[in-house]
Amino acid sequence: MAVFSVKHRTVFHYAKPVGFGEHRILFRPRDSYDQRLLEATLTVDPLPSDIRWIHDVFGNCVALVRFAGRASRLAFDTHIRIDHSPQAGPDFCIDPGAMSYPFSYDRDDATDLERLIVRHYPDADDEVGRWARRFLTPGADKTDTGKLLMTLCFAIRESFSYSRRHEKGTQTPLVTLRTRRGTCRDFALFMMEAVRSLGLAARFVTGYIYVPDRDGSDVLGGGSTHAWCQVYLPGAGWIEFDPTNGIVGNRDLIRVAVVRDPRQAIPLSGTFDGETEDAKEMTVQVNVTTETGASSPAAPMPTSVPRLEPEEAGA
Repeated sequence: MAVFSVKHRTVFHYAKPVGFGEHRILFRPRDSYDQRLLEATLTVDPLPSDIRWIHDVFGNCVALVRFAGRASRLAFDTHIRIDHSPQAGPDFCIDPGAMSYPFSYDRDDATDLERLIVRHYPDADDEVGRWARRFLTPGADKTDTGKLLMTLCFAIRESFSYSRRHEKGTQTPLVTLRTRRGTCRDFALFMMEAVRSLGLAARFVTGYIYVPDRDGSDVLGGGSTHAWCQVYLPGAGWIEFDPTNGIVGNRDLIRVAVVRDPRQAIPLSGTFDGETEDAKEMTVQVNVTTETGASSPAAPMPTSVPRLEPEEAGA
């Protein structure tokens, strides 16, 4: 058990004072059996005219921030403290009927999971599906379910190259497969579509990763928001898979929100009233530390992204 502290700062700079539309901030984790929220604070400069909270369609906590004035700088500072209990994978208990793949979800589960099973991205020649089926046991009618998913996750970690990208959005699974490169968001989405091609339910997770030693560490995705996926297995429930780092289970993963598609998990989005060229710079800094003082420091990461829909830098 550990207590993680996450400080996340995003600052926008403008050439002249501009007005601001409503901003949506996704940073507050939900309490769960494996992570308990101890503290969550949000500071905005300039002072907003109103902040209210809602639950989105997935039950995630979203802050809606409104402004009355104009400014040439807009800063968001969030701080969360989480009591985190790591769940060691692959020690998950699957129902006997789902221990081997293929298996079928029961009728009630299948109804609720339907949109998380169907594939979301075009793949006319089933390239992603063919890639996923490489991990089935050759010549056998059945494949161990846990082994299948772990091997698939580790294969992405070992055979794909992590590459930071500051452009907006997540690349399609076909681009990730063909280039064998991407960010954590790209790899999470690719694994989701690969798993969905096998008829299993998967969803996207956004949050943070604790990196014990940033210097010399081979853990990827620190210093920004992080992304991974979950797969639903009868008896075990939603199991975490981080294909960027080959992690099975929630070790060092701080879950903020779960969604059906990455487009629904933008950490910070909003609009401003001004000319496109007025937006000069966005900087993001994330620090993940433990209560004992071990840290995952992240230097400010300047970007020249003239927008107010940041896919947090490098995620």
